[in-house]
Amino acid sequence: MKAVVMAGGEGTRLRPMTSSMPKPLLPVANRPIMEHVLRLLKRHGLNETVVTVQFLASLVKNYFGDGEELGMELSYANEEKPLGTAGSVKNAEEALKDDAFLVISGDALTDFDLTDLINFHKEKGALVTVCLTRVPNPLEFGITIVDEEGRVERFLEKPTWGQVFSDTVNTGIYVMEPEVFDYVEPDVPVDWSGDVFPQLMKEGKPIYGYVAEGYWEDVGTHESYVKAQADVLEGKVDVEIDGFEISPGVWVAEGAEVHPDAVLRGPLYIGDYAKVEAGAEIREHTVVGSNVVVKSGAFLHKAVVHDNVYVGQHSNLRGCVVGKNTDIMRAARIEDGAVIGDECLIGEESIVQGNVRVYPFKTIEAGAFVNTSVIWESRGQAHLFGARGVSGILNVEITPELAVRLAGAYATTLKKGSTVTTARDHSRGARALKRAVISALQASAIDVRDLENVPLPVARQQTARGSAGGIMIRTTPGVPDSVDIMFFDGQGADLSQASQRKLDRVFARQEYRRAFPGEIGDLHFPASVFDSYTGSLLRNVDTTGISESGLKVVVDASNGSAGLVLPSLLGKLGVDSLTINPGLDESRPTESADARRSGLVRLGEIVASARAAFGVRFDPVGERLSLVDEKGRIVEDDRALLVMLDLVAAERRSGRVALPVTTTRIAEQVAAYHGTQVEWTTTSPDDLTRVGRDDTTIFGGDGKGGFIVPEFSSVFDGTAAFVRLIGLVARTQLTLSQIDARIPRAHVIKRDLATPWAVKGLVMRRVVEAAGDRFVDTTDGVRVVETDGRWVMVLPDPAEAVTHLWAEGPDDASAQALLDEWSAVVDSAGR
Repeated sequence: MKAVVMAGGEGTRLRPMTSSMPKPLLPVANRPIMEHVLRLLKRHGLNETVVTVQFLASLVKNYFGDGEELGMELSYANEEKPLGTAGSVKNAEEALKDDAFLVISGDALTDFDLTDLINFHKEKGALVTVCLTRVPNPLEFGITIVDEEGRVERFLEKPTWGQVFSDTVNTGIYVMEPEVFDYVEPDVPVDWSGDVFPQLMKEGKPIYGYVAEGYWEDVGTHESYVKAQADVLEGKVDVEIDGFEISPGVWVAEGAEVHPDAVLRGPLYIGDYAKVEAGAEIREHTVVGSNVVVKSGAFLHKAVVHDNVYVGQHSNLRGCVVGKNTDIMRAARIEDGAVIGDECLIGEESIVQGNVRVYPFKTIEAGAFVNTSVIWESRGQAHLFGARGVSGILNVEITPELAVRLAGAYATTLKKGSTVTTARDHSRGARALKRAVISALQASAIDVRDLENVPLPVARQQTARGSAGGIMIRTTPGVPDSVDIMFFDGQGADLSQASQRKLDRVFARQEYRRAFPGEIGDLHFPASVFDSYTGSLLRNVDTTGISESGLKVVVDASNGSAGLVLPSLLGKLGVDSLTINPGLDESRPTESADARRSGLVRLGEIVASARAAFGVRFDPVGERLSLVDEKGRIVEDDRALLVMLDLVAAERRSGRVALPVTTTRIAEQVAAYHGTQVEWTTTSPDDLTRVGRDDTTIFGGDGKGGFIVPEFSSVFDGTAAFVRLIGLVARTQLTLSQIDARIPRAHVIKRDLATPWAVKGLVMRRVVEAAGDRFVDTTDGVRVVETDGRWVMVLPDPAEAVTHLWAEGPDDASAQALLDEWSAVVDSAGR
């Protein structure tokens, strides 16, 4: 059997290490990762191997040649352009078409039993066998579920936490029959998991999953690269280490000179012809490459030092990676997580702070203190996006400097000369940060339309009118000292997961585009923004019957930006209205849950005394609203969703409504009663937005005060929901309490459980296993439906070490019992 080693990736997440070296050639224990892979293949009798190459292909070919030194036969299939995981193998079809073959990545470190994998493939008579393993954090890998016979039931490539239903992931190692090439189109990008495997499963072809025991590490990040070194030194992976173990865990290669007065505390590795002087101290998990010089007094701990590096006297290297041919001068200090590229000079007594990236051929001057990466300029951060964009404490986590870099990264993802719409809430912090954002966009050849202070829905609507994207800065709801920097796509919706990842990559690599002087972007302040918004709203949302109804409503603007658009809107609607708290209050850009509740109680009192039809209270940015009925009673957000659903469905009598899977199944009853159907989505607002764009969608909501009015917009819009509600109530001539009374009571209970990040994938797999024969819905997280209709949903939080659970039953006691039962499952897996 032949093997295919895929060695064409750029390894962008590993820059600057991969700026001048292909990822498969990165050394682990002083030997390229791909060499460890080839030696594993040879160990299992796979001596004839095709290597697919693309990025810096000549370096791979020059290093391994024809494979003679390894006792193997190597040939190469060169890609002129990236063809994807399947396309690159298709490119080597001529050499593989006669027999089954094994596919393996050239940049993953493993010691799996490939012989057993091949035997499993043959025993099952499989067309494709996917090698699987279990990992603590499955987010960066393709999740796979197999049945008891090992047959694959489902694939999901690079999920979000809401899509995680197992910790069993695709390692990218496959055994395949040549018939699989019939499903791969030549010379175009095609992926196995995303394109080929779904088609094979659709046709019922035999795809099996083999769960391998042993070590596997996808060396895709700096953290995993350093971890792989430590794991080899600890003996956690069965690979060959060149050299002699002169004491337990201390490996020294041929020709290395280590002075007897040097301090060595293993496990560690010292490469061939390296020189370690007296008084130098090398601590555990350090790898010193070939021809490295470590001078007296130098201290290295968990450092990975590539070939031909000079480490000067009394220098200090901790948890860092240093590229080849770099000189580190006397008393220089490189901190944990820093990466120094090839052929750099780190001057005397300079300090490179943790997580800083210094790209190849750069010079750090003597005595310099470097706390930002040296690329062109700038700096990076681990996680960008949370539930509300990029969030953090103002002037601590979210600074003007960070805002500039974020805006620069966003601009780099767009074409030069594009237009971006910017907006903010009425806080001083948002105003200051927006100015920084505008400057960065203009400096990156982006024209800016600045709306200044507007409600969030207005910012979205204006973005959708010809801009390539938008940025809104607001105070984090309920957290007055924090801000959210929200990024929109060209339709005014939140960036998709794919776009977020793209922005994240640009920000992490810190390769921002800068404009030439003649390309600096323009800045415009569009006029009549509110008139444009209200005019469009009234043209698209049905307002018939309002002016004749004699309805009286009370509107609470919450001293936020929603109050800016209400006067013009209410006047044009012709409704008798009372507006309270209309003025902007810079000192209160958001409100706590208690303050919001108090505001609703006060609103209820005014509604009751004024004999109004109902009252609405906007959040400070006009995105969400809460309801009070004609009796002054608060309509809780989950009930308000059902009331709006009932009104819309009763009037439209067809179409579908978009609701997150955490919504009570009473919603299905309400929708079906009126001849509509529910489209269940994930809990992510962008998924609701996606369904909201469909022509057949008549309504959407999240049960938290967010409503979508599809005839006007596919995003949450409190003002549009308010206008639609007035029209519906006017035409139905029923009160909110009457509508609420005819809808059955729901019994949904929620609970949050602390779950360490390392076991989140394990938790989800245990949940699926515990479900047994019960129906399992993996739209978002895992929803298990009991035979009596009760259901529980388990969803890992994407930003915190928490797992969320929801349960619904015919009464609170039943729902509580179900929640307790599945909480025990989550707890036991998390221990």
